[in-house]
Amino acid sequence: MVGLVLALLCTGLAAAWESDPRASATTAGPGDTARAGAYALPFDLPDRAALRARGKLVFAHYFTPYPLSLDNDEPHRDYYARHYLTPHGEKGKHRAYGGLLRDRPLPVRPQDGDWELANLRQEVRTARDAGLDGFTLDLLSLSGRNWERCRLMLEAARSVDPDFTIMLMPDMASLTSETPRQIADALAELGRSPAAHRLPDGRLVVSPFKAEARSAGWWSALLDDLRARHGVRTAFVPLFLDFGAHHEEFAPISYGFSDWGARTYTQPDDPGRDARLAHRLGKVWMQPVAVQDARPSQGVYDEAGNTGTLRATWHRAIAGGADWVQLTTWNDYSETTHFAPSQHNGHAYLDLTSYYLTRFKTGTWPRIVRDTLYVTSRTQFADAVPTGGQTRLMTLRGSSEEARDTVEVLPFLTRPATLRVTVGTVTTSQPVPAGTAPVLVPLRTGEVSAAAVRDGRTAAAVELPYRVVRHPEVQDLQYYAATSGRPAPPCCL
Repeated sequence: MVGLVLALLCTGLAAAWESDPRASATTAGPGDTARAGAYALPFDLPDRAALRARGKLVFAHYFTPYPLSLDNDEPHRDYYARHYLTPHGEKGKHRAYGGLLRDRPLPVRPQDGDWELANLRQEVRTARDAGLDGFTLDLLSLSGRNWERCRLMLEAARSVDPDFTIMLMPDMASLTSETPRQIADALAELGRSPAAHRLPDGRLVVSPFKAEARSAGWWSALLDDLRARHGVRTAFVPLFLDFGAHHEEFAPISYGFSDWGARTYTQPDDPGRDARLAHRLGKVWMQPVAVQDARPSQGVYDEAGNTGTLRATWHRAIAGGADWVQLTTWNDYSETTHFAPSQHNGHAYLDLTSYYLTRFKTGTWPRIVRDTLYVTSRTQFADAVPTGGQTRLMTLRGSSEEARDTVEVLPFLTRPATLRVTVGTVTTSQPVPAGTAPVLVPLRTGEVSAAAVRDGRTAAAVELPYRVVRHPEVQDLQYYAATSGRPAPPCCL
């Protein structure tokens, strides 16, 4: 009986959340403007024509293992719930590190018909309506479920919006035994889709992840094979794990460059160094933008500094003069790097990205027209020891900043106000100016909330729908997020 009640409750909550016009910007059709759901934002998102006028492009790295649903089941009992979010899933293979994932895509209801294609269309609409231009599609394999999802993604993009394109990204960390001919055949097949990203002159953009896993000569032979056997002209944009060590070797065959990037909130002395180097060589530069990185299965994490990494990496793209941006990632939940709307973050990180991409694309910061608060916090302290028997814990990556225990409120205010932040039993108040500037307070156990008060009235209020605990069952070092602009997602797990 309890299970039945929970199922009905979760289904009802999910239905109510999906029907709320503030909840999702995924209801617009292909002909609608990018304003769908925009009043959830603190500013008015420009229409697509304005966002595309200067030719600046923003893609998000799509990771095929984690679509919206894996089995078209109810969210409280689907594959994510039963196997990825519990230490006991998949016959206990993830028990040592407390389960494969700490977050999941926003719950979707089971659908009739081709539910996988329908869900991919929904993801395309979500990204498109946030101002993105396309996905960089991680080609992990040339057969099996991940390959089939690659095919479906191109069909989904084609059917939703002809201007939303898919950049092909063979993953050379995974494609370790495939021959150049096999990869060329796969690229040619996917490249026949109208949704495959091409330059205005018709060249197919090929952007391999970890391109340095093969030599420039190896790639040159593959690109020659694509032209000779398939008639496909290409623009090669290799993505490196170490741009500095490999750009000279690859320059003669490349149209542009990219790098996977660091996950740090500290600003480099010269944010435009890599872009300028690429430009001096006559190449475009695709800048990585990240939100956070915590990998239970690999036992490492980076200190994201609440929204610090998101803001800092967007600053590098804007101030550094990047031509394109890649959000790393859209949906890699195993590395907790996702910008996609999720169970624990709602749309918060994607909404913030819409603000920064507007500046990147148009050259002008958007005017704040709605008071909006964003709150980010971990739900446990960085040094907390889990009680559930987890034996492998995440430790800081060597290049990371030191761990910190902070709650951040990022206000977007039309006029000055008083910001009241409550963490546990402690409330702090301080005046904050119009505009946006982060406010940090110490992390404590209990509930987390914030309100902007002006003239004795609450202009905006937000509550993190998860408590901070002293003794967690599993280690979870991601930053949870919430926004006053949207209702919290239903908690169905």
